[in-house]
Amino acid sequence: MKTFDVIALGELLIDFTENGLSSQGNPILEANPGGAPCNVLAMLAKLGRKTAFIGKVGRDSFGRQLREAVLSCGIDVTNLTEDDTVHTTLAFVHTLPDGDREFSFYRNPGADMMLRRDEIREELIRESKIFHFGTLSSTHEPAREATRYAVQIAKENGLLISFDPNLRPPLWDSLDDAKREIEYGLSVCDILKISDNEMEFLTGTSNYDRGVAMLRERFPLPLVFVTLGKSGSLAYYQDISVFEKPFLQKNTIETTGAGDTFCACALNYILEHGMEHLTKENLHELLTFANAGASLITTRRGALKVMPTRKEIEALIVSENRG
Repeated sequence: MKTFDVIALGELLIDFTENGLSSQGNPILEANPGGAPCNVLAMLAKLGRKTAFIGKVGRDSFGRQLREAVLSCGIDVTNLTEDDTVHTTLAFVHTLPDGDREFSFYRNPGADMMLRRDEIREELIRESKIFHFGTLSSTHEPAREATRYAVQIAKENGLLISFDPNLRPPLWDSLDDAKREIEYGLSVCDILKISDNEMEFLTGTSNYDRGVAMLRERFPLPLVFVTLGKSGSLAYYQDISVFEKPFLQKNTIETTGAGDTFCACALNYILEHGMEHLTKENLHELLTFANAGASLITTRRGALKVMPTRKEIEALIVSENRG
């Protein structure tokens, strides 16, 4: 028996999100704990899964806030380290009228980039079933080397590898570097969660059937999820492809964490059912649950501390007669 269902490596940061205006008409910013890998773990923890995180924050007030927030979600922080000289990474999020976002990062450098290979606790990876990561831990050294080392340990110990590119162009010195690191992730993962814009970035096509086929010509990708925002999602498994429509919310505030919530729900389904012999009905069920979870998080500010419960997700599915 493994200690953890999912272990994730990557960025942990403060998302400053807009929360109304002051009496002077200035935006009020709320310091929300964020970072895609921990968002995924927080949702999995809400679904009853045991999770652990590998990452780095600064030895500062924001780092302490993040450690406390992650712990409060039930995520193991044994391998959350602190940097004495580099501050915790900050992101300022501007919400557009349609709920989408623009990011400004204060990360030159940020503590999450400073994770070293020798700080990886190998035993935590060995005691996990799934290893999840993205590309923000690979924008710069030494975190890039640490990420690849952790993936190597996971592969050697038979973990399923889950990968979400989570492309943030402003954080890369060049988009060629970004493409190369995404392609590394594609070469090692068993489960790929990728957004529509990331598919177009990699393949140059908005025909996602064709795009997935193009990727599969180069990389062994057993299970692929393509998230389409307010247009729904797609799943590709062996020769099966499935589309599931979205759950649209009238009271959407922002889309922060929607992809991470989707990813967590998908991983939870794989933990329940395994990766072998998935049927079209399985994939419809998976996408329906994941779409509903992603929809609910768009009605809340932030992500990590406000993930929906299984009961809330199931109630939404029933209310729209999608069960």
